[in-house]
Order: sequence, then structure tokens, then C-alpha cells
Amino acid sequence: MPVFTVKDGTQLYYEDWGAGRPVVLLSSATMNSRMWEFQAPFLAARGLRCVLPDRRGFGRSERPWDGYDYDTLADDLACLLEHLQLREATLVGYAMGGGEAVRYLARHGSHRVARLALVCSTTPYLLRAPDNPEGIEAAVLEEAVAAMTSDRAGYMAQCAVPFFGGPGAAPHSLTLSPHLVDFLTRQALDGSLRASVEITRTLFTQDLRQDLCDVDVPTLIVHGDQDPTAPLELCAHRSACLIPGSRTVVYEGGSHGLFATHADRLNTELLTFATP
Repeated sequence: MPVFTVKDGTQLYYEDWGAGRPVVLLSSATMNSRMWEFQAPFLAARGLRCVLPDRRGFGRSERPWDGYDYDTLADDLACLLEHLQLREATLVGYAMGGGEAVRYLARHGSHRVARLALVCSTTPYLLRAPDNPEGIEAAVLEEAVAAMTSDRAGYMAQCAVPFFGGPGAAPHSLTLSPHLVDFLTRQALDGSLRASVEITRTLFTQDLRQDLCDVDVPTLIVHGDQDPTAPLELCAHRSACLIPGSRTVVYEGGSHGLFATHADRLNTELLTFATP
């Protein structure tokens, strides 16, 4: 089983498919490398090397008690890139994975990275604050934590409809089969409760505005205009304003699960961006 060891001794799992310029696919908060089964085979079959890590606490990686802050996650990513000696990599950060990628660039620089793609990213800052008055109230975070703690399976199932179908969408309006929605929802349970709670706190409360200002590689931002988890104006548009020269693509009617609901379009977008 392909694993690498990070600074605190935790062993993390990854997949490594194909050959060519590397594309590192960083998953959504409580999901794992399996979420990329629409993108990774497509990209690998077209001449790119796809590296898919399981974040600490999730999937097939070890599940330590601590280390779910962006600094540690970025250092974990640095260990992976060094372990595989990757150069000219494209980082694709999905939702929380976007914050992970941005913090990596802030802490470790871009000498191994050629491009950055932020897909449905939760950057730059979700929490409402005096200098972020359009942010989301802290009570929403506490409600999510309480729901996860009391009935994580029920909470994740409840989140699936807006995640894949847009705000207020009924189950029958989803573009995916119920079997696929169930498969993807169960991925969100394939991690420790501790990791799920702490990861959620991190993505909600950490301010990445300065990190985004320091991004110095070509950046593509892809976002749905009906995303209730990472609202377009709060996340994609503000991230774009902070990253010099970034390009934004908005999927009309798209919610937070573009990797599944708009897989064909996203695949083409990523292939074009990652292929020089």
C-alpha cells in the first residue's frame, strides 16, 4: 500500500496513477481520494500523472488526534511532494482542499508547483467577523458540529441534497442516481469523528486572505453559482480579487458537488489548464 510518513510520524495513503506532468488532487473536507474517480482516470488516460492523497484522519490514512489545522495539512502536502520528488505540479484544491493548497504555497513556496486550480473552494474566509461582515455566523458552525456529534450519518445524508442539487433542491431533482449519491455520502463517513469536527472548524474559522495575496502561480477558479456551502460571492469572487491574474469560471446552476454533477465539463477544464 503506497504510504508516506509526515513530520509527526503519521502515515498517509495516496494513489499515483499515470505518467507525465503531475496533478495533485486534494479532496473536499470530509471526503477522500475516492471522490476523484470521475477526474483521475480521465486525466491519467490523457498523459497526466494523478496523485491522490487521503488527508490525515480520512480514507486509508492514519487517524491521529491532532493535526487538522491548515499549517499541519500544508506540511503533510509538502512531505508528499518531496516524497515523490514532484516538480511543475498542478495543485487542484477542492473546497477545503483549496485552503490546503493555498496554505502550502504560503508556507513552502511554489518551487514544486506550476499551477493552482481552486474548485468550489472555501477560501478566503467563511466566518462572519467585523472585517468580514458578509461571512457566515459562527452559530452555523456550532450547529453542524452538534449535528455531526449526535448523528453523523444522518447529518451527512441531509447535506447531500444541497451539496449536489443546489439550495432547496428536492432529491428527485438531483442529476445523479440515488446510488451514486449514497456512495459519495458514505465517503464522508470514512474518517474519524474527531477529524471531521476539527476539519470543519478549520475550514470555517481560518482566514486565508493574506495567503491568497501571496499566490504567485497561474490560478484557475471554478465555482457553481448555486453553491450553498461556499457561496460564490463570499468565496470564488473574493478569492479571485486577492489572487493576481487569476481566471474564474462560473457554472450556472452548479452547486458544491461539481466533481460529480458537472464531471465532463470539469474534466475538460482541468485537462486544458494542466496541459501546457
